[in-house]
Amino acid sequence: RVQLVESGGGSVQAGGSLRLSCVASESPYRNFCMTWFRRSPGKEREAVAAIYSDGGHTYYVDSVKARFTVSRDNLKNTMYLQMNDLKPEDTGMYYCGIKIMCGTTWGRQGDYPYWGQGTLVTVSS
Repeated sequence: RVQLVESGGGSVQAGGSLRLSCVASESPYRNFCMTWFRRSPGKEREAVAAIYSDGGHTYYVDSVKARFTVSRDNLKNTMYLQMNDLKPEDTGMYYCGIKIMCGTTWGRQGDYPYWGQGTLVTVSS
């Protein structure tokens, strides 16, 4: 079974940066969508950013646009999330997920059969 391992979380002050990584043990499909989700305290888990295999299709939730950048290295089965200008509201557990297609339903969590265990990001004011 495909395993996803996230890393790179930590504690930073507002305005700081972090880079998260998600490594997949194998490619479950020839082409697939990799997505970052987060669960912030007191909130439901939400989709943050996604990227398709071709690297040319990326998706972001409005709250992180212009601050976060998603990328991937297909040879390493690894996805990254560069997070700049972090805000306290970015605090949460960040998870990665994989499904076949991104598209307009990229944020639909029930479509994702593969999930990681998460990495914690804490942003202090």
